[in-house]
Amino acid sequence: MTRLRSLAAVAALGLTAAALAGCVAKSDVAASDALTVDSSASACTVSAATATSGTLAFEVTNSGDEVTEFYLLAEDGLRIVGEVENIAPGASRTLTVVAQPGEYFTLCKPGMVGDGVGRAGFTVSGEKVEASGDDAAQKQQAVDLYAAFVKDQVEKLLPAVQQFAAAYASGDDIAAQEQFPRVRAYYERIEPIAESLGDLDPKIDYREVDAVAEGLDWTGFHRIEKDLWVPAQDALNSDDVTPAWQDWAPSTDAQRQGFADGLVADVQTLFDYVHSDDFTAALEAQGVAGLSNGAIALLDEVANGKISGEEDWWSGTDLWDFAANVEGSKMAFSLVGDFAAAKGDDGAALVEDIEAGYADLEAKLATYGSLDAGFVDYAEVTDADRRDLTALINALAEPLSQLTGTILE
Repeated sequence: MTRLRSLAAVAALGLTAAALAGCVAKSDVAASDALTVDSSASACTVSAATATSGTLAFEVTNSGDEVTEFYLLAEDGLRIVGEVENIAPGASRTLTVVAQPGEYFTLCKPGMVGDGVGRAGFTVSGEKVEASGDDAAQKQQAVDLYAAFVKDQVEKLLPAVQQFAAAYASGDDIAAQEQFPRVRAYYERIEPIAESLGDLDPKIDYREVDAVAEGLDWTGFHRIEKDLWVPAQDALNSDDVTPAWQDWAPSTDAQRQGFADGLVADVQTLFDYVHSDDFTAALEAQGVAGLSNGAIALLDEVANGKISGEEDWWSGTDLWDFAANVEGSKMAFSLVGDFAAAKGDDGAALVEDIEAGYADLEAKLATYGSLDAGFVDYAEVTDADRRDLTALINALAEPLSQLTGTILE
Protein backbone atom coordinates (compact mmCIF):
# COMPACT_ATOMS: atom_id res chain seq x y z
CA MET A 1 0.00 0.00 0.00
CA THR A 2 1.27 3.47 -0.85
CA ARG A 3 1.72 5.25 2.46
CA LEU A 4 3.31 8.59 1.57
CA ARG A 5 0.93 10.86 -0.24
CA SER A 6 0.65 14.56 -0.99
CA LEU A 7 -2.21 16.58 0.38
CA ALA A 8 -3.57 16.73 -3.14
CA ALA A 9 -4.61 13.14 -2.72
CA VAL A 10 -6.76 14.12 0.24
CA ALA A 11 -9.37 15.50 -2.12
CA ALA A 12 -9.90 12.19 -3.72
CA LEU A 13 -12.61 9.57 -3.45
CA GLY A 14 -15.92 9.81 -4.76
CA LEU A 15 -18.85 11.84 -5.43
CA THR A 16 -21.42 12.47 -8.07
CA ALA A 17 -20.93 14.00 -11.49
CA ALA A 18 -20.96 17.78 -11.59
CA ALA A 19 -23.87 17.68 -14.01
CA LEU A 20 -26.09 16.24 -11.30
CA ALA A 21 -25.99 19.27 -9.06
CA GLY A 22 -25.39 22.92 -9.86
CA CYS A 23 -24.93 26.20 -8.07
CA VAL A 24 -28.31 27.87 -8.07
CA ALA A 25 -30.17 30.54 -6.19
CA LYS A 26 -33.40 29.79 -4.38
CA SER A 27 -35.13 32.36 -6.58
CA ASP A 28 -34.40 30.15 -9.60
CA VAL A 29 -36.62 27.36 -8.33
CA ALA A 30 -39.29 26.44 -10.85
CA ALA A 31 -42.89 27.46 -10.38
CA SER A 32 -43.59 24.16 -8.68
CA ASP A 33 -43.42 24.82 -4.97
CA ALA A 34 -40.61 23.43 -2.88
CA LEU A 35 -40.86 19.85 -1.75
CA THR A 36 -41.24 19.47 1.99
CA VAL A 37 -39.34 16.97 4.11
CA ASP A 38 -40.13 15.97 7.68
CA SER A 39 -37.12 14.46 9.45
CA SER A 40 -38.06 12.63 12.65
CA ALA A 41 -36.29 10.11 14.85
CA SER A 42 -37.38 7.19 12.67
CA ALA A 43 -38.61 8.58 9.35
CA CYS A 44 -37.74 10.88 6.47
CA THR A 45 -41.05 11.86 4.87
CA VAL A 46 -40.88 13.70 1.53
CA SER A 47 -44.05 15.34 0.21
CA ALA A 48 -43.65 13.73 -3.22
CA ALA A 49 -41.68 10.85 -4.73
CA THR A 50 -41.41 12.42 -8.19
CA ALA A 51 -40.43 15.74 -9.71
CA THR A 52 -39.61 17.32 -13.07
CA SER A 53 -35.98 17.93 -13.97
CA GLY A 54 -34.51 21.31 -13.19
CA THR A 55 -33.95 23.25 -10.03
CA LEU A 56 -35.53 21.55 -7.04
CA ALA A 57 -35.84 22.82 -3.49
CA PHE A 58 -36.35 20.54 -0.49
CA GLU A 59 -37.53 22.38 2.63
CA VAL A 60 -36.40 20.13 5.49
CA THR A 61 -37.97 20.46 8.93
CA ASN A 62 -36.54 18.60 11.91
CA SER A 63 -39.36 17.26 14.07
CA GLY A 64 -37.04 14.98 16.01
CA ASP A 65 -34.97 15.62 19.12
CA GLU A 66 -31.49 15.31 17.53
CA VAL A 67 -29.61 17.44 15.02
CA THR A 68 -30.27 15.93 11.60
CA GLU A 69 -29.23 16.14 7.95
CA PHE A 70 -30.93 15.36 4.62
CA TYR A 71 -29.43 13.77 1.50
CA LEU A 72 -30.40 13.40 -2.13
CA LEU A 73 -28.42 10.40 -3.37
CA ALA A 74 -27.74 9.19 -6.90
CA GLU A 75 -29.12 5.89 -8.21
CA ASP A 76 -26.21 3.88 -6.79
CA GLY A 77 -27.21 5.02 -3.29
CA LEU A 78 -23.67 6.20 -2.56
CA ARG A 79 -22.94 9.33 -4.55
CA ILE A 80 -24.27 12.53 -3.04
CA VAL A 81 -26.18 14.88 -5.32
CA GLY A 82 -26.93 17.35 -2.54
CA GLU A 83 -27.13 17.54 1.23
CA VAL A 84 -28.04 19.92 3.99
CA GLU A 85 -26.71 19.32 7.51
CA ASN A 86 -26.79 20.64 11.07
CA ILE A 87 -30.58 21.06 11.16
CA ALA A 88 -31.41 21.62 14.83
CA PRO A 89 -34.57 20.18 16.44
CA GLY A 90 -37.50 22.39 15.47
CA ALA A 91 -35.51 24.18 12.77
CA SER A 92 -35.85 24.15 8.98
CA ARG A 93 -33.31 24.45 6.17
CA THR A 94 -33.58 24.29 2.37
CA LEU A 95 -31.56 22.13 -0.03
CA THR A 96 -31.54 23.47 -3.60
CA VAL A 97 -30.14 21.36 -6.46
CA VAL A 98 -30.29 21.04 -10.23
CA ALA A 99 -31.59 17.50 -10.79
CA GLN A 100 -31.24 15.67 -14.09
CA PRO A 101 -33.72 12.97 -15.18
CA GLY A 102 -33.08 9.71 -13.37
CA GLU A 103 -33.59 7.64 -10.24
CA TYR A 104 -32.48 8.91 -6.85
CA PHE A 105 -32.90 8.23 -3.14
CA THR A 106 -33.83 10.55 -0.28
CA LEU A 107 -32.48 9.93 3.22
CA CYS A 108 -32.33 11.61 6.62
CA LYS A 109 -29.68 11.04 9.27
CA PRO A 110 -30.81 11.90 12.83
CA GLY A 111 -27.78 12.42 15.03
CA MET A 112 -25.65 12.77 11.87
CA VAL A 113 -24.12 9.31 12.50
CA GLY A 114 -24.83 5.91 10.99
CA ASP A 115 -26.73 4.79 7.91
CA GLY A 116 -29.69 7.12 8.34
CA VAL A 117 -33.45 6.47 8.23
CA GLY A 118 -36.34 6.64 5.80
CA ARG A 119 -34.40 5.90 2.64
CA ALA A 120 -36.87 6.06 -0.28
CA GLY A 121 -36.81 6.17 -4.05
CA PHE A 122 -37.21 9.51 -5.81
CA THR A 123 -37.76 9.82 -9.57
CA VAL A 124 -36.93 12.86 -11.72
CA SER A 125 -38.51 12.92 -15.18
CA GLY A 126 -38.31 15.37 -18.09
CA GLU A 127 -35.46 16.65 -20.24
CA LYS A 128 -31.80 17.06 -19.38
CA VAL A 129 -30.98 20.57 -18.22
CA GLU A 130 -27.77 22.53 -17.95
CA ALA A 131 -26.58 23.32 -14.44
CA SER A 132 -26.38 27.06 -13.81
CA GLY A 133 -23.54 28.98 -12.23
CA ASP A 134 -20.12 30.08 -13.49
CA ASP A 135 -17.09 27.80 -13.75
CA ALA A 136 -15.65 28.80 -10.38
CA ALA A 137 -18.97 28.20 -8.66
CA GLN A 138 -19.34 24.79 -10.31
CA LYS A 139 -15.87 23.78 -9.15
CA GLN A 140 -16.62 24.92 -5.61
CA GLN A 141 -19.78 22.80 -5.73
CA ALA A 142 -17.66 19.79 -6.67
CA VAL A 143 -15.42 20.35 -3.65
CA ASP A 144 -18.43 20.85 -1.39
CA LEU A 145 -19.97 17.58 -2.55
CA TYR A 146 -16.72 15.79 -1.91
CA ALA A 147 -16.69 17.14 1.64
CA ALA A 148 -20.24 15.89 2.10
CA PHE A 149 -19.30 12.45 0.83
CA VAL A 150 -16.34 12.16 3.19
CA LYS A 151 -18.43 13.17 6.18
CA ASP A 152 -21.09 10.65 5.24
CA GLN A 153 -18.56 7.83 4.97
CA VAL A 154 -16.93 8.66 8.31
CA GLU A 155 -20.33 8.99 9.95
CA LYS A 156 -20.99 5.40 8.84
CA LEU A 157 -17.47 4.23 9.64
CA LEU A 158 -17.47 5.28 13.30
CA PRO A 159 -20.47 3.25 14.54
CA ALA A 160 -19.46 0.32 12.33
CA VAL A 161 -15.99 0.31 13.89
CA GLN A 162 -17.49 0.56 17.37
CA GLN A 163 -19.61 -2.53 16.70
CA PHE A 164 -16.71 -4.41 15.11
CA ALA A 165 -14.33 -3.54 17.93
CA ALA A 166 -16.86 -4.64 20.55
CA ALA A 167 -17.28 -8.03 18.86
CA TYR A 168 -13.52 -8.54 18.68
CA ALA A 169 -12.91 -7.47 22.28
CA SER A 170 -15.61 -9.82 23.55
CA GLY A 171 -14.21 -12.79 21.66
CA ASP A 172 -17.07 -13.04 19.17
CA ASP A 173 -14.66 -13.76 16.32
CA ILE A 174 -17.29 -15.04 13.90
CA ALA A 175 -19.19 -11.74 14.04
CA ALA A 176 -15.98 -9.73 13.84
CA GLN A 177 -14.77 -11.71 10.81
CA GLU A 178 -18.03 -11.05 8.99
CA GLN A 179 -17.87 -7.32 9.75
CA PHE A 180 -14.17 -6.82 9.00
CA PRO A 181 -14.22 -6.29 5.19
CA ARG A 182 -17.49 -4.37 5.21
CA VAL A 183 -16.30 -1.91 7.83
CA ARG A 184 -13.06 -1.39 5.95
CA ALA A 185 -14.91 -0.41 2.75
CA TYR A 186 -15.95 2.88 4.38
CA TYR A 187 -12.33 3.55 5.26
CA GLU A 188 -10.90 2.54 1.89
CA ARG A 189 -13.11 5.07 0.09
CA ILE A 190 -11.64 7.91 2.18
CA GLU A 191 -8.23 6.54 3.13
CA PRO A 192 -6.19 9.49 1.78
CA ILE A 193 -7.84 11.72 4.40
CA ALA A 194 -6.28 9.71 7.22
CA GLU A 195 -3.00 9.45 5.30
CA SER A 196 -2.72 13.24 5.35
CA LEU A 197 -2.85 13.36 9.15
CA GLY A 198 0.61 12.28 10.22
CA ASP A 199 0.55 8.96 12.07
CA LEU A 200 -3.22 8.42 11.96
CA ASP A 201 -3.26 6.04 9.00
CA PRO A 202 -0.32 4.02 10.41
CA LYS A 203 -2.30 3.59 13.65
CA ILE A 204 -5.45 2.54 11.81
CA ASP A 205 -4.26 0.61 8.78
CA TYR A 206 -0.58 -0.32 8.73
CA ARG A 207 0.33 -3.86 7.80
CA GLU A 208 2.72 -5.68 10.11
CA VAL A 209 5.62 -5.36 7.68
CA ASP A 210 5.12 -1.57 7.44
CA ALA A 211 5.03 -1.10 11.21
CA VAL A 212 8.13 -3.26 11.75
CA ALA A 213 10.04 -1.47 9.00
CA GLU A 214 9.34 1.92 10.58
CA GLY A 215 9.79 0.82 14.19
CA LEU A 216 6.18 1.59 15.13
CA ASP A 217 3.81 -0.10 17.53
CA TRP A 218 1.54 -2.24 15.38
CA THR A 219 -2.15 -1.48 15.96
CA GLY A 220 -5.36 -1.05 13.98
CA PHE A 221 -7.33 -3.16 11.54
CA HIS A 222 -4.56 -5.51 10.51
CA ARG A 223 -3.36 -6.20 14.06
CA ILE A 224 -6.91 -7.26 14.85
CA GLU A 225 -7.09 -9.22 11.60
CA LYS A 226 -4.17 -11.41 12.68
CA ASP A 227 -6.04 -12.36 15.86
CA LEU A 228 -9.23 -13.12 13.96
CA TRP A 229 -7.55 -15.32 11.35
CA VAL A 230 -4.82 -17.33 13.07
CA PRO A 231 -1.77 -17.30 10.77
CA ALA A 232 -1.20 -20.49 8.81
CA GLN A 233 2.24 -22.04 9.13
CA ASP A 234 3.03 -21.49 5.46
CA ALA A 235 2.12 -17.80 5.48
CA LEU A 236 5.00 -15.68 4.17
CA ASN A 237 7.10 -18.84 4.25
CA SER A 238 10.21 -18.37 2.14
CA ASP A 239 13.95 -18.50 2.59
CA ASP A 240 14.38 -14.83 3.38
CA VAL A 241 11.13 -13.98 5.20
CA THR A 242 10.22 -15.00 8.73
CA PRO A 243 6.98 -17.02 8.69
CA ALA A 244 4.03 -15.07 10.08
CA TRP A 245 3.25 -17.74 12.66
CA GLN A 246 6.77 -17.76 14.16
CA ASP A 247 7.04 -16.10 17.59
CA TRP A 248 3.34 -15.24 17.41
CA ALA A 249 0.71 -15.79 20.08
CA PRO A 250 -2.94 -14.71 20.21
CA SER A 251 -3.66 -11.50 22.09
CA THR A 252 -4.87 -11.73 25.66
CA ASP A 253 -8.30 -10.41 26.59
CA ALA A 254 -6.68 -7.25 27.93
CA GLN A 255 -4.64 -6.77 24.77
CA ARG A 256 -7.74 -7.26 22.63
CA GLN A 257 -9.55 -4.58 24.60
CA GLY A 258 -6.60 -2.26 24.15
CA PHE A 259 -6.46 -2.75 20.37
CA ALA A 260 -10.24 -2.33 20.13
CA ASP A 261 -10.26 0.87 22.18
CA GLY A 262 -7.32 2.24 20.20
CA LEU A 263 -9.02 1.67 16.84
CA VAL A 264 -12.21 3.37 18.00
CA ALA A 265 -10.26 6.34 19.38
CA ASP A 266 -8.30 6.76 16.14
CA VAL A 267 -11.45 6.65 14.02
CA GLN A 268 -13.00 9.20 16.38
CA THR A 269 -10.02 11.46 15.65
CA LEU A 270 -10.73 11.07 11.94
CA PHE A 271 -14.41 11.85 12.56
CA ASP A 272 -13.52 15.03 14.46
CA TYR A 273 -11.15 16.15 11.70
CA VAL A 274 -13.58 15.81 8.79
CA HIS A 275 -16.10 17.89 10.74
CA SER A 276 -13.56 20.66 11.35
CA ASP A 277 -12.68 23.92 9.59
CA ASP A 278 -9.19 22.54 8.92
CA PHE A 279 -10.66 19.84 6.69
CA THR A 280 -12.72 22.36 4.74
CA ALA A 281 -9.70 24.61 4.27
CA ALA A 282 -7.54 21.71 3.06
CA LEU A 283 -10.07 20.73 0.42
CA GLU A 284 -10.58 24.27 -0.81
CA ALA A 285 -6.84 24.79 -1.11
CA GLN A 286 -6.53 21.81 -3.46
CA GLY A 287 -9.66 22.45 -5.54
CA VAL A 288 -10.75 20.18 -8.40
CA ALA A 289 -7.13 19.30 -9.23
CA GLY A 290 -7.00 17.58 -5.85
CA LEU A 291 -10.06 15.52 -6.73
CA SER A 292 -8.53 14.52 -10.06
CA ASN A 293 -5.19 13.61 -8.50
CA GLY A 294 -7.06 11.64 -5.86
CA ALA A 295 -8.82 9.53 -8.50
CA ILE A 296 -5.36 8.60 -9.79
CA ALA A 297 -3.98 7.97 -6.29
CA LEU A 298 -6.77 5.58 -5.34
CA LEU A 299 -6.13 3.51 -8.46
CA ASP A 300 -2.46 3.45 -7.43
CA GLU A 301 -3.59 1.99 -4.09
CA VAL A 302 -4.94 -1.01 -5.99
CA ALA A 303 -1.86 -1.38 -8.19
CA ASN A 304 0.64 -1.05 -5.35
CA GLY A 305 -0.97 -3.21 -2.67
CA LYS A 306 -4.30 -4.85 -3.33
CA ILE A 307 -3.44 -6.62 -6.58
CA SER A 308 -0.55 -8.49 -4.95
CA GLY A 309 -2.72 -9.80 -2.10
CA GLU A 310 -0.52 -8.17 0.55
CA GLU A 311 -3.20 -5.96 2.11
CA ASP A 312 -5.38 -8.47 3.93
CA TRP A 313 -2.86 -11.24 4.27
CA TRP A 314 -4.67 -13.46 6.77
CA SER A 315 -8.33 -12.83 5.94
CA GLY A 316 -8.09 -12.95 2.15
CA THR A 317 -10.57 -10.06 1.92
CA ASP A 318 -8.43 -7.98 -0.46
CA LEU A 319 -11.16 -7.77 -3.10
CA TRP A 320 -13.38 -5.72 -0.76
CA ASP A 321 -10.58 -3.15 -0.40
CA PHE A 322 -9.85 -3.38 -4.13
CA ALA A 323 -13.48 -2.66 -5.05
CA ALA A 324 -13.83 0.21 -2.56
CA ASN A 325 -10.69 1.90 -3.92
CA VAL A 326 -11.95 1.56 -7.50
CA GLU A 327 -15.37 2.81 -6.49
CA GLY A 328 -13.87 5.86 -4.83
CA SER A 329 -11.58 6.56 -7.77
CA LYS A 330 -14.44 6.33 -10.25
CA MET A 331 -16.63 8.67 -8.25
CA ALA A 332 -13.84 11.24 -7.96
CA PHE A 333 -13.43 11.07 -11.73
CA SER A 334 -17.17 11.40 -12.29
CA LEU A 335 -17.14 14.61 -10.28
CA VAL A 336 -14.51 16.30 -12.45
CA GLY A 337 -15.04 14.51 -15.75
CA ASP A 338 -17.31 17.25 -17.11
CA PHE A 339 -14.53 19.80 -16.65
CA ALA A 340 -12.22 17.66 -18.80
CA ALA A 341 -14.90 16.96 -21.42
CA ALA A 342 -15.44 20.72 -21.83
CA LYS A 343 -11.87 21.12 -23.11
CA GLY A 344 -12.78 20.17 -26.68
CA ASP A 345 -12.65 16.99 -28.70
CA ASP A 346 -9.47 15.73 -27.05
CA GLY A 347 -10.96 16.19 -23.61
CA ALA A 348 -14.17 14.45 -24.59
CA ALA A 349 -12.23 11.53 -26.06
CA LEU A 350 -10.14 11.26 -22.89
CA VAL A 351 -13.28 11.06 -20.77
CA GLU A 352 -14.68 8.31 -23.00
CA ASP A 353 -11.46 6.30 -22.64
CA ILE A 354 -11.51 6.65 -18.86
CA GLU A 355 -15.18 5.65 -18.64
CA ALA A 356 -14.48 2.57 -20.77
CA GLY A 357 -11.53 1.67 -18.54
CA TYR A 358 -13.64 1.80 -15.40
CA ALA A 359 -16.39 -0.26 -17.05
CA ASP A 360 -13.94 -3.00 -18.07
CA LEU A 361 -12.34 -3.15 -14.63
CA GLU A 362 -15.69 -3.22 -12.84
CA ALA A 363 -16.94 -5.99 -15.13
CA LYS A 364 -13.93 -8.12 -14.24
CA LEU A 365 -14.36 -7.44 -10.51
CA ALA A 366 -18.02 -8.43 -10.75
CA THR A 367 -17.01 -11.96 -11.75
CA TYR A 368 -15.71 -12.42 -8.18
CA GLY A 369 -18.65 -10.89 -6.31
CA SER A 370 -19.62 -7.45 -5.02
CA LEU A 371 -19.33 -5.24 -1.95
CA ASP A 372 -22.95 -6.00 -1.05
CA ALA A 373 -22.98 -9.77 -1.64
CA GLY A 374 -19.34 -10.41 -0.79
CA PHE A 375 -16.28 -11.56 -2.73
CA VAL A 376 -14.37 -14.78 -3.04
CA ASP A 377 -11.25 -15.29 -0.94
CA TYR A 378 -8.35 -13.66 -2.75
CA ALA A 379 -6.48 -16.97 -2.70
CA GLU A 380 -9.03 -18.19 -5.27
CA VAL A 381 -7.95 -15.52 -7.77
CA THR A 382 -5.45 -17.24 -10.04
CA ASP A 383 -2.15 -15.78 -11.17
CA ALA A 384 -3.57 -15.48 -14.68
CA ASP A 385 -6.55 -13.54 -13.38
CA ARG A 386 -4.29 -11.26 -11.37
CA ARG A 387 -2.36 -10.53 -14.56
CA ASP A 388 -5.64 -9.73 -16.30
CA LEU A 389 -6.62 -7.38 -13.48
CA THR A 390 -3.22 -5.70 -13.66
CA ALA A 391 -3.62 -5.18 -17.40
CA LEU A 392 -7.03 -3.59 -16.87
CA ILE A 393 -5.64 -1.31 -14.15
CA ASN A 394 -2.80 -0.22 -16.42
CA ALA A 395 -5.19 0.37 -19.31
CA LEU A 396 -7.23 2.71 -17.10
CA ALA A 397 -4.23 4.35 -15.42
CA GLU A 398 -2.78 5.66 -18.68
CA PRO A 399 -5.67 7.96 -19.71
CA LEU A 400 -6.51 8.73 -16.06
CA SER A 401 -2.98 10.08 -15.60
CA GLN A 402 -3.82 12.80 -18.16
CA LEU A 403 -6.97 13.96 -16.35
CA THR A 404 -5.49 16.65 -14.10
CA GLY A 405 -3.48 18.25 -16.89
CA THR A 406 -6.52 18.33 -19.14
CA ILE A 407 -8.69 19.97 -16.48
CA LEU A 408 -6.05 22.64 -15.82
CA GLU A 409 -5.45 23.53 -19.50
